[in-house]
Amino acid sequence: MAPGTSTRSRSRGFAPAQALPPGRIVDVRSKDGVRLHAEVFGPEDGYPIVLAHGITCSLRVWAYQIAELARDHRVIAFDHRGHGRSAIPPRRGGYSLDYLAGDLDAVLEATLAPGERAVIAGHSMGGIAISSWSERLPHRVEQRADAVALINTTTGDLLRNVNLLPVPPALADVRVRAAGEVLRRFGGVPLVRAVDRPNRRFVSSIAVGRDADPAIADFVFELFNSTSPAGRGGWARVLVDHLGPRHIALKNLTVPTLVIGSTKDRLLPMASARRIAATAPNLARFVEVPGGHCAILERPDDVNDHLRWLVRSVTGQGDATGATG
Repeated sequence: MAPGTSTRSRSRGFAPAQALPPGRIVDVRSKDGVRLHAEVFGPEDGYPIVLAHGITCSLRVWAYQIAELARDHRVIAFDHRGHGRSAIPPRRGGYSLDYLAGDLDAVLEATLAPGERAVIAGHSMGGIAISSWSERLPHRVEQRADAVALINTTTGDLLRNVNLLPVPPALADVRVRAAGEVLRRFGGVPLVRAVDRPNRRFVSSIAVGRDADPAIADFVFELFNSTSPAGRGGWARVLVDHLGPRHIALKNLTVPTLVIGSTKDRLLPMASARRIAATAPNLARFVEVPGGHCAILERPDDVNDHLRWLVRSVTGQGDATGATG
């Protein structure tokens, strides 16, 4: 692999993303040949932290974590296929939980030294990538992970818990079908400028809390809008169609696991985080934070503190004590 210097465009309006230093580029090839874009920040000899973003985002969504953690850690972030600077699969069938897991493994193989392990953190679909990776490639978990962090994510029953359409319990099945149709259709259509304001309101309503800084809502919409309809639609279909009543099994996720959920998350409510905390074989810490779905943007100091704690707990550096919250 030949790291280079990032020439990625800066976010137009979100200061933390604008302030990110250029990362060292690593071009990764997935198992099916799709090119994945990864960047490495911080000291080369720093302990590695790998970051996997959520649907309709890019590695820039980790701006707060990269800026803070890369001061003394080697932070590796990548764009999922169909997102950011990664390639769009040439075929409609180029999206699946298998590819989600395989792409994460390809990034780990390309960016970590032989035998090196990392703390791997995933937000939303990035957390699903970690869970899918552990289910499909169990032998790789202890080879590549010292610990994992699952943030605002789920292992299944995606539509049962999503809180887009409040309806009486008797109509829960109607809500599930309606939410699935909304996510499939909205995820895959090109956005028209004439309806920019309603689109922006919808994305903000599900992605961030009502009390979030408007700049965060604008940034999340910018990321959504800059994701190709093929990437948005491809992954939306996978998540809606394959994260139904069946949950991704966590029995192979044997390394220490940090779980973070947000109290006002409408997309993946606290019920999802609590289920993960209850079923993770090696729960290290379960945390509830205020705010909406994007805790990494809305509560960055909390997320960073917990990630640093997780690193300390597995490396023995500093004091790793502290109560769960």
